[in-house]
Amino acid sequence: MVGNATRAVVISNRRITGLTANAIAELVAEVGPLWHERHQAGLASRPRKRAVGAGAKHRLVFIDRLLAALVHLRHATTHDVLACWFRVDRSTITRAINEVRPLLAERGCTISRDVRLRTLAEVVDHLGATGKTGIIDGTEIRVRRPAQGRNDRDKFISGKNKQNAVKSMVVTDGEGRVLWCSPAQPASCADITHARQLGLVRLLADGPAVEILADAGHQVLGAQTGGRVVTPPHRKFKKNAPAWYEEKYERQRKAHSSRRIRVEHGIAHLKNWRALARHLGRRNHMSDMVQAIAGLLSHQQSADLTSAQQM
Repeated sequence: MVGNATRAVVISNRRITGLTANAIAELVAEVGPLWHERHQAGLASRPRKRAVGAGAKHRLVFIDRLLAALVHLRHATTHDVLACWFRVDRSTITRAINEVRPLLAERGCTISRDVRLRTLAEVVDHLGATGKTGIIDGTEIRVRRPAQGRNDRDKFISGKNKQNAVKSMVVTDGEGRVLWCSPAQPASCADITHARQLGLVRLLADGPAVEILADAGHQVLGAQTGGRVVTPPHRKFKKNAPAWYEEKYERQRKAHSSRRIRVEHGIAHLKNWRALARHLGRRNHMSDMVQAIAGLLSHQQSADLTSAQQM
């Protein structure tokens, strides 16, 4: 395991973990007891062959496990490099990351100290209660191609980028703060189909009156949600459009784009965590990875906003 001096440098340098020292301290206080509880439950779930307290002791304490997971998510650092850094075996790092990552994903996105959003329904209710505008968009993350002979091999091919990828729907507010990220699914699914599968139409039709900005790929949702989903104007003239219409159309399209651009900023902040730039590991970890990074990013954004307001 790393020494106290090295650990202090890692915690104090935001460029390494993407989080401030205060945010990491809050994670340790919140996630540490959950990890310990699950670890003890795992030990108690199988027949005991040794006396209580016997056996090898952990060489990697929880704070080091959390730091290893943060560095891996932030910089896509390989497990071999982290094993050398923390002076443990590679399997120890793999097990530590696999234990911590689901706990981070379950935290949800932090809006304030007392508000966490974990589901799309909670996001819609939050937007309705605060009167804020939400923005949705899909983002793709490149992954390894499934092995030859797999029946679902073509499901991961993106129709837009023609590459193997998974897709997640990102919801931000009007300022670009991440409110929620959906679990990942194969990128062959269209954005509008993904939104329907997540239940967005039902939630908006039965929920509060909110405004959700979306791109042209979601145009049908506007009619299905009673105008709650706002998309760019539909082009009425495909050929020989009058000059006055072209000017009006471009003005409306740019006005909508200038409001919706904040979701692109939110996605860019997510992609700053290099694990989402391109993933070369197991695809079944992608949902936890996306939601864990969204939770960490929103936690830090909330802390930065609170600090700015107090100054």
